[in-house]
Amino acid sequence: MAAYKDAALKEAKRVLGYIERPTLTEDEKKQITKDSIDNFNNNVNPGWLEYRKSVSTDSACVEWTDTEEHFTDLYGNDFIDCLGGFGIYTCGHRNPEIVKYVKAQLDKYALHSQELVDPLRGYLAHLLSMITPGDLQYAFFTNGGAEAIEMALKLARLATGGRWYISTIGAFHGKSMGAISMGGKGAYREDYLPLIQQVQHVKYGDAEAMETAIKNLQTVGEKVAAVIIEPIQGEAGVQIPPDGYLKAVRAICDKYGVAMIADEIQTGMGRTGTMWRCEYEDVTPDILTYGKAFGGGVMPITGIIARPCMWGQKLIDNPWILGSPTFGGNPLACSAAIATIAYMLEHDIPKQCKEKGDYFMEKLNGLMKKYPTVLKGVRGAGLLICMEFPEAEVGYAVTKGLFDRHVMTAGTLVNAKTVRIEPPGVIKYETIDIVLAKLEESIQDAKKAFNL
Repeated sequence: MAAYKDAALKEAKRVLGYIERPTLTEDEKKQITKDSIDNFNNNVNPGWLEYRKSVSTDSACVEWTDTEEHFTDLYGNDFIDCLGGFGIYTCGHRNPEIVKYVKAQLDKYALHSQELVDPLRGYLAHLLSMITPGDLQYAFFTNGGAEAIEMALKLARLATGGRWYISTIGAFHGKSMGAISMGGKGAYREDYLPLIQQVQHVKYGDAEAMETAIKNLQTVGEKVAAVIIEPIQGEAGVQIPPDGYLKAVRAICDKYGVAMIADEIQTGMGRTGTMWRCEYEDVTPDILTYGKAFGGGVMPITGIIARPCMWGQKLIDNPWILGSPTFGGNPLACSAAIATIAYMLEHDIPKQCKEKGDYFMEKLNGLMKKYPTVLKGVRGAGLLICMEFPEAEVGYAVTKGLFDRHVMTAGTLVNAKTVRIEPPGVIKYETIDIVLAKLEESIQDAKKAFNL
């Protein structure tokens, strides 16, 4: 046991030395690269590096520093970020206006006692009620997106007494058991069956199909707790529903006494050109989930906010019945989220996302006309954009070509033919032009390689 402890302590101190030193020697860089490959293969998942095709070579690209719209590997190679950590970097990488407040809070206290009143959680909940639509009022903070979805599903049952949920084909809500029960891709579900049984999936964008499902369930005596819906389906390949869809869903939920859950974990916090995508149709859901960019790309924090009608007496009498995540709404995360809200409002990040997204879309449509056999479609809202290719392998080739040119992007989790463009909202127009030029080169390479 003593030998084991000595070896672990020695290893921990070696790694801490890497973290602490501002510069590394060439030998240290080589060692970290080798260690990273070995550790992922032996202690994380032997399939992980192979799955991350564009970065799975023997000289794997090891991320080491980042700033604003870029990240840099161990050897100082700079990459333009058009992946955005799947949406977390709307305010950029390591935004100094957010980092400084997290550092200031760290100098006070990092986590909370669990018993005394933690003021930042209250301040953040109040601020959130100010920037969300309608009468959304009561907030509950969690750590990851799937955890927020679980809380939304539980709250809908508490509030309505219903047991059924209506979700959509192509939906992605996370990978915990409740979340994948709502998800619309079999590959994430089939190994865990049976899941939550009282779930029906209907065609996305089809409000009539949703109403039929609810009506049929109620006709046979089943009570529906909630409809859960993404205002734009992100992982399905940025599927944008027809105008009026969210309003129609809201009306259906009101008609049948069903809670409306809007999953804004990816679409919210300015990403699609408004602070929340449901604002695009002037819709207030009963429960709204948020995450990803909510912590400013600095700290993980997610959660839900609900209308007063959802916060019933049972939950007031026993505040722990919904959940009690130890680290949910911790002071460091709350300081990051408060700073993020301030930064987004002061610099109008939603407007920046809309304008830069429009610029991207104009140029991408030009590339689609120029290379119609390669780039089959482009769609997006704000800086949530995707490109669609004729086959998944073509999209991968373009993604790999971009990576070789030091632009990072990736596919979507539900639709293998699509590649996302989800850069920081603070990306400069000059950088967008560089990305577009490198994208055209990658498209040209794919056209030649696949004889398209």
